[in-house]
Amino acid sequence: MKLLPIILLCCLYSVSYAGKGLRPADDSLQYYRSFDGTRIHYTIKGKGEPVLLVHGFIVDGRSWEQTSLYQQLLEKGFQVITLDLRGNGASDHPHDSLAYMNDAEAKDIMGLVTYLKLPEYRVVGYSRGSIIVARLLVLDNRIRSAVMGGMGTAFTDPNWPRRQQFYEALAGKPVPELAEMVKYVQQSGLDQRALCLMQFAQPSTSPEELGKVTKPVLVLGGDRDPDNDTGGSLAAMMPAGMHGTVTGDHNSVVKTRKFADWVVNFLKDH
Repeated sequence: MKLLPIILLCCLYSVSYAGKGLRPADDSLQYYRSFDGTRIHYTIKGKGEPVLLVHGFIVDGRSWEQTSLYQQLLEKGFQVITLDLRGNGASDHPHDSLAYMNDAEAKDIMGLVTYLKLPEYRVVGYSRGSIIVARLLVLDNRIRSAVMGGMGTAFTDPNWPRRQQFYEALAGKPVPELAEMVKYVQQSGLDQRALCLMQFAQPSTSPEELGKVTKPVLVLGGDRDPDNDTGGSLAAMMPAGMHGTVTGDHNSVVKTRKFADWVVNFLKDH
């Protein structure tokens, strides 16, 4: 297993958010209560057809605001919806393992779509966000099209070793190659317990399930991110899957103009 990509995946946007820690619960922020009472924070900007953005690990919905994609979607007339997945940002941080199991994060998103009374929507995920998007593709027929960025096929294995390593490291077990990640979490004031439980209960989507996804799905990988679908293997699992490659590594790709161009052009056509 390559150790550098593991750390890059975990520390996505770490430079941008170092030292900021948890967001205070500002009553002026927008929330809805999910199926189990968990408060989920969300933002909506712009008007037009809705695009929901799903963030990755150790970040929250604000991470999208630094990307070219966020601005391009608004400029092209889309409505942009972001949320903080449970355990992140200004959403509630349950410390019960059951709160993250049985597709809880996907259910939060589906509940938000219902709360906002959206008949259909497009969805974009990056890194761990793509894992959640895969669940949405299986569970929610309101999706019009989807983009999965920065993710290969390894998450289809419920016993994915990388997920297990993250869980063990965040649970306090010695995992030398992830020591810097744990240190970053602790120094940044992030919720280590919640992050640990996310890895413990992280969902997988089987190749058989993906093979039944008929909606158009664009899978985007960086040409220097070999662990995450550079070769198009994830896209090939889905009947209407398409694949693109953008110059860059796991950290840099999502913020680039080229990534945004790929996504916006795909969403305009689908």
